[in-house]
Amino acid sequence: MATSTLDATRAELALLVLYLNKAEARDKICRAIQYGSKYLSEGQPGTAQNVERTTALARKVFRLVKFVNDLHALISPPSPGSPLPLVLLGKSKNALLSTFFFLDQIVWAGRTGIFKNKDRTEQIGRISLFCWMGSSVCTTLLEIGELGRLSASITKLQKEMKQADKYVDEQYLHKLKQSNERLLSLIKSSMDIVVAIGLLQLAPKKITPRVTGAFGFITSLISCYQLLPAPTHKKTA
Repeated sequence: MATSTLDATRAELALLVLYLNKAEARDKICRAIQYGSKYLSEGQPGTAQNVERTTALARKVFRLVKFVNDLHALISPPSPGSPLPLVLLGKSKNALLSTFFFLDQIVWAGRTGIFKNKDRTEQIGRISLFCWMGSSVCTTLLEIGELGRLSASITKLQKEMKQADKYVDEQYLHKLKQSNERLLSLIKSSMDIVVAIGLLQLAPKKITPRVTGAFGFITSLISCYQLLPAPTHKKTA
């Protein structure tokens, strides 16, 4: 019993180490701290706001040269059979995200004193946030389109199966899992649009720093969940 408990603990710790070794996971944990602090500070000076600002600046280091990822996705061929509108949305998302990450490096250089023009840094910062908001809009529309395709595929599969137990069919379960994952991504991207509006102060009376912090904290937790390693299932004899 003790040996099996120790083995289970080792396996769980191995998964945790694997998770924390991901730069993306560390970034999203920091993001949760950043927006949680924003929620607590309500935009007022103090310890919480200092934590928010220092964490936001630290996160930019995690994202150095990250624009290459979306640049690679932008020039990569689309998935076979994808409708043209969804391909265009995906490529637009990649282009906007790549631009956001590239401009974010200039913002980091400005806020650390490497780039001396403060006004230009702020202008570039706003442009980068508009790019991020645009990518979130593209992601939202893309996920809606993909969910529609999956829904039609699942409905067709259910008709083909007729009276068979669909919950033991691997293809059905796989499509259902994909649908749930895309629904979660849709919720996250929709909430990120609100976060971007809050950061840009496009509707300051409705989307306050506390609302921005709350939505940002929730989307950070969703991102942390999405990055969890897949559990390994032991085969039984």
